[in-house]
Amino acid sequence: MNPGRPNSWRLRLWMLTLALLAAHAVPAAGTAEEQAIPSRLAAKSLLVDAARADGRLVAVGEWGHVLLSDDSGGSWRQAESVPTRVTLTDVIFADARRGWAVGHDAVVIHTRDGGETWELQHQAPEEEQPLLSVWFEDAQHGLAAGAFSLLIETKDGGETWQRRPLTSNPDEDYHLNAIFRGPGNALFIAAEFGSIYRSLDSGASWERLHPPYEGSFWGGLTVGEEAFLVFGMRGHVFRSEDLGESWQELDSGTDQSIQSAIVRADGTVVLVGLGGAVLTSSDGGRTFSAAIEPDRRGIAAAAEGVNGTLLLFGETGVKTR
Repeated sequence: MNPGRPNSWRLRLWMLTLALLAAHAVPAAGTAEEQAIPSRLAAKSLLVDAARADGRLVAVGEWGHVLLSDDSGGSWRQAESVPTRVTLTDVIFADARRGWAVGHDAVVIHTRDGGETWELQHQAPEEEQPLLSVWFEDAQHGLAAGAFSLLIETKDGGETWQRRPLTSNPDEDYHLNAIFRGPGNALFIAAEFGSIYRSLDSGASWERLHPPYEGSFWGGLTVGEEAFLVFGMRGHVFRSEDLGESWQELDSGTDQSIQSAIVRADGTVVLVGLGGAVLTSSDGGRTFSAAIEPDRRGIAAAAEGVNGTLLLFGETGVKTR
């Protein structure tokens, strides 16, 4: 098996659950026309990402679950209306009210009220290409990326989406795992086969960078005015201070695949991943201390919780560390 591409095309979520649950398959059932079903166990189901909408936390995951917390993770409730039951993989907010989430079947859903209710903006189930990441420059201009170099763009807040070619090379059909803002307003996409794509013009054009690693990158994070990190399979973490022209490989202290990262309010950098891995850095992402959660369950995302606690989202829903 090629170390850069998983057996299945189904997003980084497959990497998370297949590695930890063996025969368990994440539900991709349902169509975008269906409504997510209310469940008292939604906060214990698989959650893949979380974002802040001003003072509110919004988490998304399997079966179209969208969870809301207005007390920094102290309590959770489901959104009133979500027009899909497919797995949602990423969520972002442009302000306190307007946000977008993406997922399987190339679904894009949009909220105008801080996540209480959602409307369908895009879907393409027949193409069998999940969207894995979404980014918005402002409330109008956004990009969503996914499997086999799927990249779509909107310039009207998601009312219309157009497919965008990433490169002119038809053989470069790499999975695009995460879009993230870098230093100096540069834009990056973490991808498989050791690929990082960079745009210096808000996504109008892209160039492929080549860090010294051939495996998949699952995400990236800006850690200062000039530096950013990229991370992925088997605990690989790289740092660049010149927009990706050169790279320094860091000792992460783990061989678990790293899924996501945040910078906490006190400046601490936190990376999370498979096997319950939680990596922390107090020096701007130069060195890391690694720990493993006792249950060793996969972690897909993290957020700052109430009273400085750390919220972990993943295989067992949301928990407080």
